[in-house]
Amino acid sequence: MRNIETLVPLGERVDAQAWPALIEEIDAYGCAQTGPLLSPDECAEFTEMWDDTARFRSTIDMARYRFGQGTYRYFADPVPEPIMVLRSAFYRKLLPVARSWAERLGDPAPWPDDFADWLDACHAAGQAKPTPILLRYTEGDWNALHRDLYGDLVFPLQVVIGLDRPGVDHTGGEFLLVEQRPRAQSKATVTVLEQGHGLIFTTRDRPTPSSRGWSRAPVRHGVSRIRGGIRHTLGLVLHDAQ
Repeated sequence: MRNIETLVPLGERVDAQAWPALIEEIDAYGCAQTGPLLSPDECAEFTEMWDDTARFRSTIDMARYRFGQGTYRYFADPVPEPIMVLRSAFYRKLLPVARSWAERLGDPAPWPDDFADWLDACHAAGQAKPTPILLRYTEGDWNALHRDLYGDLVFPLQVVIGLDRPGVDHTGGEFLLVEQRPRAQSKATVTVLEQGHGLIFTTRDRPTPSSRGWSRAPVRHGVSRIRGGIRHTLGLVLHDAQ
């Protein structure tokens, strides 16, 4: 990419975020928005990739699969280096949260210290397809509530980065997170994803305190209807697919 290498390295930008506060918010609500990670020019570089179809292994029409309405594309190997740097940096910072959640829920914690080793484990289990995606929504598009599960090996947190300006490039398109609470009504969180910022959120389940200690709360995410304009995002799932 043209501009990223001339600025602060991406991994250092991830490391420089306010991690104690982010982790506290993730633990409390299942999601948290970072500060700026990408400049407007860098966001535009990612958005411009949309038309370079050789970069992608597949294109998904959400309406065809009843996922909502809109389109997203899975990056093909080799995934652009800046995306791999971001995935690795987020994995490293979120690994303690993943292990803590697994301990609270009594689940196995199969995640090694190094992201490359984790991807090797995914590939050995038959999950060899890259999962980073570029999403594009136009007026009237939306994304149904869902969870990004691509095999038996799952990392419990993932990241989406906003590439356009809410209220300028598009209206609507808020990020939705819905948590199914034990023996209670579901709880929703709505986030306006700022350009260049990342939103860390729960992939599948998260631990919530209960009278019995910790309970498993299933979590789903989606996107509200785009009222006008175009919304692009970069999705960073931290496990690969079957």
